Amino acid sequence: MLDKDIEAMCRSKAEEFRLLGYEYVTAKDIWECVSRNYAKEGTPQIHRIVNDIYSLKVTTYMNYLTISAYKGLK
Repeated sequence: MLDKDIEAMCRSKAEEFRLLGYEYVTAKDIWECVSRNYAKEGTPQIHRIVNDIYSLKVTTYMNYLTISAYKGLK
């Protein structure tokens, strides 16, 4: 991850998902989901990273897990 602040944001989002019943989500999982598009574009500016983390929806995360499972990544 980029730094402690990004990691803290990912932990916060993972905790939010756990409160919604998705108890096995970790900060690392959140970062992998959010950062999957950065490989193509390069690392964006910090405001986009923050927005991507805090606006991540459970449905987007679950779609990411499903696609990853089909591809054999998870």
